[in-house]
Amino acid sequence: MRHLAPMLLPFVLLAACQDKLADPRGVARDEVLLQVSAAGRTDSRPDEARFTAGVETIEGSATAASAGNSRKMNDVVAALERLGIKADDLQTQRITMHRMDHGPNQGRFQAHNMIEVRVRDIRRAGDVIAAVTGAGANVLSGPNLTVSDPESASRSAYAQAYKAARARAEAYAQAAGLKVARVLVIRDEGGGGPSPYSYDANMSVSAQTVSPPPPPPMRPGITTSEVRVRADFALARD
Repeated sequence: MRHLAPMLLPFVLLAACQDKLADPRGVARDEVLLQVSAAGRTDSRPDEARFTAGVETIEGSATAASAGNSRKMNDVVAALERLGIKADDLQTQRITMHRMDHGPNQGRFQAHNMIEVRVRDIRRAGDVIAAVTGAGANVLSGPNLTVSDPESASRSAYAQAYKAARARAEAYAQAAGLKVARVLVIRDEGGGGPSPYSYDANMSVSAQTVSPPPPPPMRPGITTSEVRVRADFALARD
């Protein structure tokens, strides 16, 4: 028994200190932890458009299909450059070549060349689409209408989400006879900026256009950003 007392002493001291250990959640002993999730939304108007334009060419040989396709595609790019579309806003998406084994063009070769076009001034999108079809583009997809600065568009949504979380915490606290003493943690639970709006214009355009077509109507409309946050509050008595 003489040797047990020194061995028990550290355990007694540890037990005495446990009441003073900090709560890993950040609340004090006389506080209540409340975790709240809330959403925030904000509307913004798209200011740029992206669409895919291309050329489909069918010829009797792969060489002829490739040469004809490249010639027409160069005309399309030249039309875009004349409208002031910069090289950084043109990106090749797909180049394909294949032999057609079925249908009326069996045995001939089909070539595709597709580029994505970014129009930084959405008011010009209709004119740009008209220009590429007038230059010989016979495949067109899009446009996707987007906000050029989605982070700025979503900041207001995050502010609204936190305000909603705080208001909910205040309501809980009042119902329980408590008050919001401190904000412990604010977490971003995701969401995102405005979702691109895709104008339903996937179509094939005749390459035999004699005069430039009129610009298609463009309606940018409104896009909505929705985000969620989670906030941890410490509630205490008044």
